[in-house]
Amino acid sequence: MSTVNSINPYNNKIIETYKTHTQKEVEDLLNKAHQRFDDWKNVSFQERKKLMQNAANDLKTNKQEYAELITLEMGKPISQAIAEVEKCAWVCEYYAEQAENHLASEKIDTDADKSYINYEPLGVVLAIMPWNYPFWQVFRFAAPALMAGNIAVLKHASNVFGSALNIEKIFERAGFPKHCFTTLLVGSDAVKSIIENSVVKAVTLTGSGPAGASVASIAGKNIKKTVLELGGSNALIVFKDADIDKTVSSCVQARFQNTGQSCIAGKRLLIDESIAESFLEILSAKVKELKSGNPLNSDTFIGVMAKENLAEELEEQLKKSVKAGAKVIIGGKRKGTYFEPTIVKNVNPNMELFKEETFGPVLSVTTFKTEKEAVKLSNNSKFGLGVSLFSKDIDRMEKLIPQFEEGAVFINELVKSDPRLPFGGIKTSGYGRELSKEGIREFVNVKTVYIKK
Repeated sequence: MSTVNSINPYNNKIIETYKTHTQKEVEDLLNKAHQRFDDWKNVSFQERKKLMQNAANDLKTNKQEYAELITLEMGKPISQAIAEVEKCAWVCEYYAEQAENHLASEKIDTDADKSYINYEPLGVVLAIMPWNYPFWQVFRFAAPALMAGNIAVLKHASNVFGSALNIEKIFERAGFPKHCFTTLLVGSDAVKSIIENSVVKAVTLTGSGPAGASVASIAGKNIKKTVLELGGSNALIVFKDADIDKTVSSCVQARFQNTGQSCIAGKRLLIDESIAESFLEILSAKVKELKSGNPLNSDTFIGVMAKENLAEELEEQLKKSVKAGAKVIIGGKRKGTYFEPTIVKNVNPNMELFKEETFGPVLSVTTFKTEKEAVKLSNNSKFGLGVSLFSKDIDRMEKLIPQFEEGAVFINELVKSDPRLPFGGIKTSGYGRELSKEGIREFVNVKTVYIKK
């Protein structure tokens, strides 16, 4: 058994020390989860619905408590942490209401006397989750998985073990039978053996490309289903007829919320060169107004990055791009885990800020002359999570949608996840979908039934 310190990235103080689970404890917890599945899969939708609504109520009642620990563990500004917890309540309510409809048997006309499709739970599903949205990433998996009759097992990032245990506590408080949801306090070195355990039937991961490739490889060798939600480098494409004020507000939110630490953040601003100079003046002024400070203060918008090594990595990406010809308009400085909100212009596709995912508060700016060039620049990425288009000409934008190699296209809005809509990417942004009907059906057995008298 080893220990892990949870360290506040704002002041570098230890919040809590956690004992990690031994291999024997992990195996015991997995076996208990498997045993629980035998009962849970037979629980009615109405009973599951009641429990999931209880979880939503708990989230809303205790949102301040849960949000404060999120902020302490990974530096998210408290107002944004509260909003994250509230969104988790929403996804619980959504699946409490919709799961039965999403998984209802479907009659199919064939030459049989009766034929239909059943959607049945798989069993124990392992979730490997990141620190940047320590509640939301988990709940958008757990709510549909549990409502489908599956059992959820969580391996969370080691810097948010407290939040992981809070999530387990929420489901227990809501009345879910013990071991319906289990948190495993383990490091990345334990993941391989957990996936290989025969109890685990499927895996979902939100994280980096290398982590996704590793998990997919292990699961593939064991013929187990995976869903991967990986990195992104979303483009914010501003056409010359865009509503400037509204677009600036959307771009600020898209890039700088959660201190820029989001897979779906708008990381590359592509803008028509005819309006670039005036747009950047307004944008820069808005970004300068963003309040930095203690993440626990309600008026703080820019907190700190979750770890200093992540801030150092972002700083290196910035330095390489500036050396190659990019120009910092505002920001650009780092102190420990704090990174100034930064805007960089003259960025081209050969630079680090364009090619790689930038997981922090740095916005790169590239200009275009034509619609065709804008599409080409957007698609010039190994990622394919989402893109935002800003223009008053909606008909023209809708015609462009098929040209984008993305999992989502948002017009006059930042890319965001919504329980009612499928969420996920293509290319190296992953595969499979979370949320909506498509999300809950990822981890079920789609069973064909054919009957002749």
